[in-house]
Amino acid sequence: MSVTAPSAGPPARSGKAAALGWLLTIGLNVVAPIVTYNTLTEDHGWSEFSALLLSGAWPVLDTAVMAAWRRKVDEFAVVTLVFLVITAVVSLVGAHTARALLVKDSGVTGLFGLLCLGTLLAPRPLMFYFGRKFATDGTPESTAWWNGMWQYEGFRSTMRTMTLVWGVAYVAEALTRIALAYALPTDTMVVVSPVMIYGVLAALGVWTAWFGRRRAAEGARRAAEAEASVAATAA
Repeated sequence: MSVTAPSAGPPARSGKAAALGWLLTIGLNVVAPIVTYNTLTEDHGWSEFSALLLSGAWPVLDTAVMAAWRRKVDEFAVVTLVFLVITAVVSLVGAHTARALLVKDSGVTGLFGLLCLGTLLAPRPLMFYFGRKFATDGTPESTAWWNGMWQYEGFRSTMRTMTLVWGVAYVAEALTRIALAYALPTDTMVVVSPVMIYGVLAALGVWTAWFGRRRAAEGARRAAEAEASVAATAA
């Protein structure tokens, strides 16, 4: 993505820590809400709306655990907390039905997609901050390395393209889930909804990794060609 690179290279990542983080994320955002909803509605006679509302507490716990684990609240955590607050507020206004709550929840991911698209007008797009969270270990050195990459045009283009794709994908995902909320039974959507959210997230993650490697390879190739050209001119 650049001819030269900053002096500080990308930090080493801990595979075990990353795996544990993903297990916690999936457990608290997918498995726990489904189990909670089914237990409350089937075994304790709770209403669908109340069970859905309480099952939404698990993602809040996930955010708190991650913040305590990393011992700081970064831009990623702030965005997550903001959307959790929006979800809670939106859930308590308007119609108090299970279907309405599912539609409102879908609207939140749609807002995330719109936020991605909106930050394309900002000095740095949202994926720059998300990338910094997952591509560094949070130390001042690795953060400085990531921030320093912004000086390269190829890096800036990559971050903006990623932000555009994520924004469009989540707007489309939200619209699809809203349509399904009216077409499918509530107990089916309780399973389908988180699967869609994290299925889209997984697909975007795979695409992002592939696209990032591709752009890095293109940058390395251009750098090699430039060095070869300089060497040939000097000879």
